[in-house]
Amino acid sequence: MKYVVLLCDGMADYPLKELGGKTPMGASKTPQTDILAKKSLIGLVKTVPDELKPGSDVANLSVLGYEPSIYYSGRSPLEAASIGIDMKPDDVSFRCNLVTLSDDEKYEDKTILDYCADDISTEDAGVLIRFLAENFDNDEFKLYSGVSYRHCLIWDKGTLDVGTLTPPHDITGKPIKEFIPAHKNANKLLLMMQKSYELLSNHPLNQKRIAKGLRPANSIWLWGEGVRKPLAPFVEKYGLKGSIISAVDLLKGIGKFAGMNVVNVEGATGYIDTNFEGKAKAAIDELKSGQDFVYIHVEAPDECGHRFEIENKVRSLEIIDEKILKYLVSELEQFDDYKIMILPDHATPLILKTHTNDPVPFLIYQKSKEVTGSEEYTEATAQETGVYISDGHKILGFFINY
Repeated sequence: MKYVVLLCDGMADYPLKELGGKTPMGASKTPQTDILAKKSLIGLVKTVPDELKPGSDVANLSVLGYEPSIYYSGRSPLEAASIGIDMKPDDVSFRCNLVTLSDDEKYEDKTILDYCADDISTEDAGVLIRFLAENFDNDEFKLYSGVSYRHCLIWDKGTLDVGTLTPPHDITGKPIKEFIPAHKNANKLLLMMQKSYELLSNHPLNQKRIAKGLRPANSIWLWGEGVRKPLAPFVEKYGLKGSIISAVDLLKGIGKFAGMNVVNVEGATGYIDTNFEGKAKAAIDELKSGQDFVYIHVEAPDECGHRFEIENKVRSLEIIDEKILKYLVSELEQFDDYKIMILPDHATPLILKTHTNDPVPFLIYQKSKEVTGSEEYTEATAQETGVYISDGHKILGFFINY
């Protein structure tokens, strides 16, 4: 038996008038998904407990079977693991976004124009983070470069008692005055954010970006604080040798902490221009090489949701169906039996441009099992089945034992 989870980050949504009252899942043309839906178990799962924020960190831990209330300590330590940072027990890590702020004179009067600085390339971001590190790194703080706009700050002997640090994708287009670090313990963090604007706003690389019509990465934004908290090995939990395929450090970090094989795919960007075919091929290669389980994480629908890109979100689901799922189904036929589960980690409604903790739809297909499913796989058809899993961290065990 081979097991594949196709995790479409942020796929679930709300009906939109621009789509004739449909969600992107309902409006997209996904023939391969429709074929599976007719022969699959479809239902809803609550991946994010009400008491936790609906981040991809909490939600993906949950889908992979790690109860967030036990294993979650913050997003950044998971990303730090992917970057290769060996955190000490008394280290506190922070996600460090490169963002675009407006040019208002006072820092607190600025507005977040873009949480990812026009999806800055990893190469350009590396130049800026290394430049900041030359100015900021000391015995207490160290900056580490990650992928695209996603980076990491380590605070030696730091504290988690820093008040509320808001994800920048939750406040795009809003003045930052109410969201900058206000707790006294976060004063050093705020000073670094303010100083980063002074250092980056006139950096030659940003001037070149502006000349090309791109937004400058003119400030850092710190959030997602946490301490290292190891995960129980995946193979010990499920008796399966697992692999994880993703473009983003968060998922790679979860995979490393769980002792899974983390696969890097060339051209995987985390956006709609990612190497979809490469991810699908890498998954089959893992299974052919002896792995039992592959978790394919696709970030594109989530990014489109944050940016209110209606057409791109619909298109991202169509590309996933065409370039990942169709290939997977074809190639999985070489094995005696297999199961596929398709689901988002959380919803990222376009009208909100951020995550919610609504229950999300899942689809489970098994080659050898005859099931009467639904005509299509959407939020509405999932609700109609009456199948509901209230504890999200139990969905993977349910899938494996289904």
